[in-house]
Amino acid sequence: MKYFKNTSWLFAEKILRMLVGLFVGIWVARYLGPEQYGLLSYAQSFVGLFTAFATLGLDGIVVRELVKDDSRVDELIGTVFWLKMMGAFGVLLLLIIAINFTSNDTHTNILIFIISSATIFQSFNVVDFYFQAKVMSKYIVYANVLSLFVSSLVKVALILNEASLIAFAWVVLFDSFVLAMGYLYFYRKKATFEIQQLTFSKLTAVNLLKDSWPFILSGTALMIQAYIDQIMLKEMLGNIEVGYYSVAIKIIALLGVLPMLLKNSLFPAVQNAKKISETLYQNRLLNFYRLNFLLFLITAIPVFIFAEPIVVLLFGREYQPAGILLALMSIRLFFTNMGVARGVFILTENLMKFSLLSMILGTISNIGLNYIWIPDYGAKGAIIATIMSFLISTYIVDFIYYKTRKNVILQLISMVTFSKINLRSMNETSR
Repeated sequence: MKYFKNTSWLFAEKILRMLVGLFVGIWVARYLGPEQYGLLSYAQSFVGLFTAFATLGLDGIVVRELVKDDSRVDELIGTVFWLKMMGAFGVLLLLIIAINFTSNDTHTNILIFIISSATIFQSFNVVDFYFQAKVMSKYIVYANVLSLFVSSLVKVALILNEASLIAFAWVVLFDSFVLAMGYLYFYRKKATFEIQQLTFSKLTAVNLLKDSWPFILSGTALMIQAYIDQIMLKEMLGNIEVGYYSVAIKIIALLGVLPMLLKNSLFPAVQNAKKISETLYQNRLLNFYRLNFLLFLITAIPVFIFAEPIVVLLFGREYQPAGILLALMSIRLFFTNMGVARGVFILTENLMKFSLLSMILGTISNIGLNYIWIPDYGAKGAIIATIMSFLISTYIVDFIYYKTRKNVILQLISMVTFSKINLRSMNETSR
């Protein structure tokens, strides 16, 4: 019950953030228009490329270490806080170098540096790790909801007062500051020791970084896949095309939450089956793939058919050209859903190094195909390039590697036999 309540708090906060974020995000996009909204999205995407360096891949590792030995909490939290702070300033340094390779004007670079300054306050999310380890996530939810509420009110006030674009960049920084102060408040109230006890240990830092470097690489590859399209579209075609792309991806991102919820619910059933028998494991994995493919059909088909009316209804006629982009992106949901399900197989079989390699190959192919197709097809070319890169990284590479070949075949079987889904085989996670 303790873990169920903890998860329920996190789930409720995620749903609230998704709904409020959609409503306010639509309002901001309508107010700014495709060109300015595209520029804001570009600046956020450019910063996003480097966020893996700010987190240093430490998040899950710190929670693991805190659970293993809570007597080291002050040393761990203190060390990670300072590591993340150094990572944040490292990101700022990288950005100073990176902008020299862009065609950005001074105004765009100012937006980038305002938004990137938020990474400094993200160092305070070490408090999140502490409460995760203590199964006390409701306090993190309190802080997140407070930040969401204040940030949303400020954005609405900016719209009503016809604020400039740069004001919305400052909101990103302000939001990060409010969240950091919320973390700090609950940490001082609920932690079992004084914050002054936090220390930095060089030995602990070295040991943590030894474990985290694969996550830095995978996180970097993931961020590149997530943001490279917006950056290349801006460099090749301009801000308006980025604006159209951004509103389409915002809608698709909402639907991408659904397979993650399935994964969180059914991952224990698949993992436990592995301990019992290979037959039961394969059966549950097959049904898990069937369920995700069925979810893809239920969500993608309506989006594909009604893409343009959806965009016009939510964002207005100014964004009508994004309708065809949303229709194409609905195809991405197949790789999103099946990719999340594939992630369960990767984790269960402990194939993280292979997953990192396939992700890097997918990222490289995405960038290469963008260079070929964006000049001729614009944002549509970027979406097709992304789809092809997913095909390469999650199917072609998997079929070549002998340890994952059977899993590709299992996925293909699930697509043909999705109507034979048997949820009864998934409903008892302890068997």
